[in-house]
Amino acid sequence: QVQLEESGGGLVQAGGSLRLSCRGSGGTFGRYAMAWFRQGPGKEREYVAGISWSGGRTDYLDSVKDRFTISRDNAENTLYLHMHNLKPDDTAVYYCARAPYGTVVKFSTSSDEYDYWGQGTQVTVSS
Repeated sequence: QVQLEESGGGLVQAGGSLRLSCRGSGGTFGRYAMAWFRQGPGKEREYVAGISWSGGRTDYLDSVKDRFTISRDNAENTLYLHMHNLKPDDTAVYYCARAPYGTVVKFSTSSDEYDYWGQGTQVTVSS
């Protein structure tokens, strides 16, 4: 059974940095594209970033480009999200998700197209 577990969230001041991790188990982590989503208070779940199975292709929500970096270590079955220059609007529960494919033609921003999810990790950015 595939399981994803996020960690690394916390409380940080605006302008600060955090690194989120998502460790996979129970499946062949390295064969699948992965993504990070987030859900802020009173908001719908939102795509943040995606990465192909090899890490060779990445994609970002416009508002996080140049501040966030998605990466992966397939040998460690771990997905990362490096977040810099955090803003209060980045406050949300962050989720990692696995796509049912490895090679990406077009990154999907719809949560419906991801088949496994972690439980989420809270990121709070204070002003």
